[in-house]
Amino acid sequence: MNCTKETWIRTAALLVALLNQILTVLGKNPLPFSEEEIYQVLSLAATTAAGLWAWWKNNSFTAAAVEADRYLAELKGKE
Repeated sequence: MNCTKETWIRTAALLVALLNQILTVLGKNPLPFSEEEIYQVLSLAATTAAGLWAWWKNNSFTAAAVEADRYLAELKGKE
């Protein structure tokens, strides 16, 4: 198959969500975690992802840096 890694991840996430929903409908508690623990883990994951994104991206805060970004875009033919 010619699938990307992202396709497999989305498919796995969908299958886990469907299994979780089926178990919930049947009255089972599929996740042995409290809502507070789930919230804390998801909050940590979101904060980590945002921090990594902000660190990775080229964040230009000064006027000189913004101008340099424009100049680089012109050189690359993107503007």
